[in-house]
Amino acid sequence: MDEQEVRRRMRAQELYDDEGPGLEALVAERQRAKHLTWRFNMSDPTDVPARQALLREIFGSVGERVWVEAPLQVSYGDNVTLGDDVFVNVGLTLVDDIEVTIGSRVMIAPNVTITVTGHPVHPELRAGMAQFSAPVVIEDDVWLGAHVVVLPGVTIGAGSIVGAGSVVTKDVPPNVVVGGVPARVLRSITDEDRVFTYRAPGALA
Repeated sequence: MDEQEVRRRMRAQELYDDEGPGLEALVAERQRAKHLTWRFNMSDPTDVPARQALLREIFGSVGERVWVEAPLQVSYGDNVTLGDDVFVNVGLTLVDDIEVTIGSRVMIAPNVTITVTGHPVHPELRAGMAQFSAPVVIEDDVWLGAHVVVLPGVTIGAGSIVGAGSVVTKDVPPNVVVGGVPARVLRSITDEDRVFTYRAPGALA
C-alpha cells in the first residue's frame, strides 16, 4: 500500500497501516513531531517566546493567546488546529493521525487524551497493527476535566463540560455537563449557572 492510499484510508475511516516500505514520508512526519515536542518539553518555561514559536511549528495552526504547559505529546502535530484563548494544562496527548479541531476559549485540564485513532475489534485484524481514524472536534468554550479521554469521531458541542475521568465515546450536545465511563449527560447548563455557587464533589447532577 503506497503513501497516497494510506492517506486516503486515514480520512475514509478505513483500515490502514502507517509503517513499511513506501511510507517513509509518514514516518518522517511523526519523527519531526517527536523532535519538536521533545524540544518544547525540554525548553525553559520562562522563555515564553521560544515556547510559543515551537507551538506554531508543532501545530497546524495556533490562534491568539494560546498557552500550553509541558509535557505535550502529539503523533503528527500539524493535523491539530487551536482557536484563540486556549489553555492546555500538563500532560495533553494528541493522537492526531487526521484532524483534531480545538475551538476558541477551550480549557483542557491535566492529563487529557484526545485520539482520532483506534483499532478493529477482531484480533485477526489487529495482528498486523491495522488501525482506523475519525476526526475529533472540540467546539468553542468547552472545558475538559482532568484525565478525560476523547475517542475517535467525537464532536463536543460548544459550551459543554466533560467531568474529570470521563471517557467520551459519542457526540456531546452543546451546553451540557457530561461525566462517567462512558460519558453521559448529567444536566444542562442554564442561566442559573451565571451566578457562581461552589458545588461539592458529586453535586453536579
